[in-house]
Amino acid sequence: MHELKRGGIAVIDYGSQYTQLIARRIRELGVYSEVFAFDGDADQINRHEPAGYILSGGPNSVYAPGAPQLPGFVLVADRPVLGICYGMQLLTDALGGRVSAASEREYGPATITHAAQSPLLDGLQPELQVWMSHGDRIEALPPGFKSLARSSNSPQAAIGDLERNLYGVQFHPEVQHSAQGSAILSNFVFRICGCLAKWSADAFIRDAIGSIRAQVRNERVLLALSGGVDSAVTGALIHRAIGDQLTCVFVDHGLLRKGEAEQVVAVFRDELGMNLIAARAVETFLSGLQGVTEPEAKRKIIGKLFVDTFSREARRLQGVRFLAQGTIYPDVIESAADSKSAKTIKSHHNVGGLPDDLRFELIEPLRDCFKDEVRKIGLALGLSDAIVWRQPFPGPGLAIRCLGEITWQRLEKLRAADAIYVDALRDAGLLRRGTAQSFAVLLPVKSVGVMGDNRSYEEALVLRSVTTDDFMTADWARLPYELLAKVSAQIVNEVPGINRVTYDITSKPPGTIEWE
Repeated sequence: MHELKRGGIAVIDYGSQYTQLIARRIRELGVYSEVFAFDGDADQINRHEPAGYILSGGPNSVYAPGAPQLPGFVLVADRPVLGICYGMQLLTDALGGRVSAASEREYGPATITHAAQSPLLDGLQPELQVWMSHGDRIEALPPGFKSLARSSNSPQAAIGDLERNLYGVQFHPEVQHSAQGSAILSNFVFRICGCLAKWSADAFIRDAIGSIRAQVRNERVLLALSGGVDSAVTGALIHRAIGDQLTCVFVDHGLLRKGEAEQVVAVFRDELGMNLIAARAVETFLSGLQGVTEPEAKRKIIGKLFVDTFSREARRLQGVRFLAQGTIYPDVIESAADSKSAKTIKSHHNVGGLPDDLRFELIEPLRDCFKDEVRKIGLALGLSDAIVWRQPFPGPGLAIRCLGEITWQRLEKLRAADAIYVDALRDAGLLRRGTAQSFAVLLPVKSVGVMGDNRSYEEALVLRSVTTDDFMTADWARLPYELLAKVSAQIVNEVPGINRVTYDITSKPPGTIEWE
């Protein structure tokens, strides 16, 4: 995929929670963008000949001992640079300006006003609503720079050296709260860097098919197919490239939603004609999870049992050289695999730690893709809406939505309640348009209730719906009270063992979308 990626934007990561959003916003403009650690190898960062660099924000102060520094190659590469927040301060400090602690910190919405004409802000309104998040400010500009915009607390809200194409903004144009942030990034990408919009689903598919065929040739590929969007699109893409050279293994661990195990077999084996092995291992997983309540312990047990089951099926196959996985960019981000400044939030459930007798070469065709890009690719491959727009589902399945001990009875209880909730949202037209992810969580908490004339003492259920366009930040969905009342009544009346239903109104951050 070198041609598709060549001439894009390299984002240098300094630890901002918004770094990945920068890359995503640029991809939305049709330009490839990739994130690299600030101390990454220069040859690796420049391997696709980026047309420009963006320096992300970060939690540090440039004047603090041991603060991350600007890579030397950035300023000698003679390519445009845009520094965002910490990146702007870093650029200022490296070029002879002065940065110090601000007397008043700026966090949240702010209004900036143009101070000078520039290609970075060309075509934008004189006053812009932006999102600030900083405690330092620029006291003196480097030689050759001038102020391009100011706010009430930041006389240098945007700066630039127009001759050298070096720019900085004190705010975050990548977040939705910056009303014309995408326009600012567009100006940098197209007007300043001269990029071409060539990143699209169709272009990605053509490139990926060529890469897969060149890598695989006449060998065979094995894919762990969960039925989720990521593995489904991975399977469809590889199947498009090499046909029957692909074999899929579906591990039925009993932790899927209502009717999903049957649907996976029907869609991928019967409708799409893939070579699919369905391995039933429900009893094995339930036995392994017996008595376990800690979330990471659940994940590790499920991961090991998944590997054991998958390995057993893989050994029965002969002549398989490659292993395919549905890894996508957010998996890489949250597992902190590619960022030295990130912390592991939760472990992910791809096939890792295979036994020594099973050594495959890895194929991860979606590793560089965000979730919305994966869906576009799936639709372009001809997958149905039912597959492409399937509700996001964690690798460990219902085990991390069934808080506390896992039993078949509790899983069935959760499955039934979850189906009622999702069906109601679908009937109301809110499953895709009004929410990005919706599900139920069963709590190991009992409360007193009254059903008929009798006292009940049963478990509580939480309904969770969020709105988001990137799954890195999310807000709780404001669902109609009437719908919540209807769902609550139906669950309590139809699902034995639940007598209380609540609705989660926690955003991400501070919470995560999943409960475990």
